[in-house]
Amino acid sequence: MNAWNAAESADFRGPLDVTRAATAVLDAQDRIIGWSPAAQRLLGYTPEEILGHSLESLLPAGSAAAQPLQDTLSGSEAHTVRHRDGRILHMAVTICPLAEVSGGGGARPARVLVAAELDDHRMWESRQAMLHGLATQSPVGLGIYDTELRLTWANTAYVREIGLASDEFLGVRADELYPDGEFVTEGYPRTLDAVMHQVLETGEPILDLHFVGQQPSDPGPDHVWSCSYYRLQDAHGRVLGVCEDAFDISGRYQAQRRLNLLVEAGARIGTTLDMTLTAREITEVVVPDFASMVTVDLLRSVLHGGEPEAADGTLPALVRAATRTAEHTPGPPAGPHRIEYPPGSLQYRSLSSGGMVREEGTMVVPLRAGGTLLGLVTFVRGAPSGFDKEEIELADELVIRTAVCLDNARRFTREHTAALTLQRTLLPQHLPDQSAVDQAYRYLPSDDRAGVGGDWFDVIGLSGTRVGLVVGDVVGHGLQAAATMGRLRTTVRALARLDLSPDELLSRLDDLVGQTAEEQAAVVGTDAGPDDVATGVTCLYAVYDPVSRRCTMARAGHLPPAVVDAEGGLYFPDLPAGPPLGLGGLPFESLEIELPAGSLIALFTNGLVEGRDRDVDEGLEILGRVLSDHRRPLDELCIHVLAELLPDGPAVDDSALLLVRTRELDARQVAAWELPAEPAAVGKARELATGQLREWDLEELSYTTELVVSELVTNAVRHAAGPLHLRLLRDRTLLTEVSDTGHTSPHLRHSASDDEGGRGLFIVAQLVQRWGTRYTPYGKTIWTEQAFPPHYPGAPRPAG
Repeated sequence: MNAWNAAESADFRGPLDVTRAATAVLDAQDRIIGWSPAAQRLLGYTPEEILGHSLESLLPAGSAAAQPLQDTLSGSEAHTVRHRDGRILHMAVTICPLAEVSGGGGARPARVLVAAELDDHRMWESRQAMLHGLATQSPVGLGIYDTELRLTWANTAYVREIGLASDEFLGVRADELYPDGEFVTEGYPRTLDAVMHQVLETGEPILDLHFVGQQPSDPGPDHVWSCSYYRLQDAHGRVLGVCEDAFDISGRYQAQRRLNLLVEAGARIGTTLDMTLTAREITEVVVPDFASMVTVDLLRSVLHGGEPEAADGTLPALVRAATRTAEHTPGPPAGPHRIEYPPGSLQYRSLSSGGMVREEGTMVVPLRAGGTLLGLVTFVRGAPSGFDKEEIELADELVIRTAVCLDNARRFTREHTAALTLQRTLLPQHLPDQSAVDQAYRYLPSDDRAGVGGDWFDVIGLSGTRVGLVVGDVVGHGLQAAATMGRLRTTVRALARLDLSPDELLSRLDDLVGQTAEEQAAVVGTDAGPDDVATGVTCLYAVYDPVSRRCTMARAGHLPPAVVDAEGGLYFPDLPAGPPLGLGGLPFESLEIELPAGSLIALFTNGLVEGRDRDVDEGLEILGRVLSDHRRPLDELCIHVLAELLPDGPAVDDSALLLVRTRELDARQVAAWELPAEPAAVGKARELATGQLREWDLEELSYTTELVVSELVTNAVRHAAGPLHLRLLRDRTLLTEVSDTGHTSPHLRHSASDDEGGRGLFIVAQLVQRWGTRYTPYGKTIWTEQAFPPHYPGAPRPAG
């Protein structure tokens, strides 16, 4: 329990105060002639029992206290006294002599004896010593302000903090001592006057408020004090004023601010892999708490992701990446621009020496990562005060952290630029016009945080005026994803040229991806893991035939296309979902649909319809709503789709969109016949072909076409069975097709001089531009292409 209980703390009198202590009046012979009620309570004797007795009757026999008592005006003595009941009490005793009075009879008072319990007196003396220590030796400043908030008393430490003679500040108001100071602790008034008035009015103490101001005797740098306030009252509860405890914590406060700045720097610098934003982040952290202005200059090569320039005796070119001042006004920041420093400037000297350079309120610190110079950071203070040792170390630590983040951003920028370049090189730069479809496309790489992805699309011209449409999505981001995308796109184009059906093409592509994963596992010694980004690729492949208006499609884990027919009806075909490539286990299935001329097909990747705050179904609904206006030009539709689905620009994943509007070949462009599989069909085929060429004004191609038809029909009659089909198509070139029910493909070979046959197909290949074989569920088709004569006006444009 606290020794200062409530009753004692309200009574400021000491134990030997005559108004509360045991008091006895003695005559010249030390007989007791006066006895106070407090003495009766302490020793048990009533006045009738004690008056007239000698003082020695109260002292134990044989004790040292039996010696005559000495006057002790300047202190007290410890004595033992016998209580009425025989108990021995330890007392603190002081004796005060009285002035002699002449005349009169009877016993005259000579001295006043004042006594109190020894323990209480010693406790009171300890308190007095503590108060004396607070006044003279305590490191905590103590000041007492009256009810008008004028300073009336201050201890030694408080006077030392003020730094003035006491007669210069006693009686002065607190706000006059510290006119520009303020409290910085949140939730409390800002001024001394307001805080003290609050304590006076409420009586509630306020502890540990941080006050920032200048010493009255040294109006230079700011100091920080930890201040506490409590109300002072007398024994009757009357308010006397306010006591202020103040302790200078400037050193600790600055150390805490430096630590807070480092913590903030760790949290806010390097949040992105954008070099300009990273440079801007350090300026936002240190202004205005550490400096009034900060600039960040980077080597020009570093800003673009390149390696720092090698030292060749000349100073590297600098680019201003970020700048910030204490008077910063909101608005878009200025972009990077070239900056030059004259010889002799601090920045020039820092670049030349490679070290830190300081001068008054300016400090230039080089940005270094792994010993390589990346740029400079310049700290400027408006006040003439310079940077102390701790602040120099803080600036160095901030710049080191920033340099590491900038170097990471530089490496990412280099890889990102390389990946973008590779990706743009591998993606189609320009899609040639196709007779089967009108087309438009958009590709939006992911934002810089995610890195370059592996989405791709393609439009592939196939035999018979057909067209292959493909869109795919590689798992992951970065150079490897872009390289995998290029490898798969090339493979799809090669397989498409073989005129494979969509399901067969995806099956072969799946085998290729699976083999690649197995090869990687054999090299690494473990199962294919994250490095094998080809595993899990999704792909959609469709083939559209403008003659039959049939579209056959298959998918490997990819979203189905959106189809809008000529009347505006939107649907997503119920296309069987095969597994992503490389996983195996399930076959791929094709779906064939008939599309009227003018139908719209949209192929896209999930990055277009799926986002952080939107699921796939919602994205598909938005896409369908935009595509419902299908009669708009395809380029406008592409722009509208991106504006609705990606209003804020690039997302975390790549986005690819391919829009095609189907066409139908005009009946005047196609001629087809069915022929029996017999030798007589060869002549009939030549006759039909030359007659059609004559109708199309292509007599110049009759000789070559007759040779082609004769050879292909003869081979079909000789090696296949069932009816034969001959078809001529007049599009961008003249296409000749012969179909039969056989599944064996002819091969070019060089015949020996004594061979009787085998030269026909070789001759055909020399006469035409291209030729090939296309397999169908019912057999195969051998096709050739011939260029039109130079003066030929061309075929009618397909409808759609």
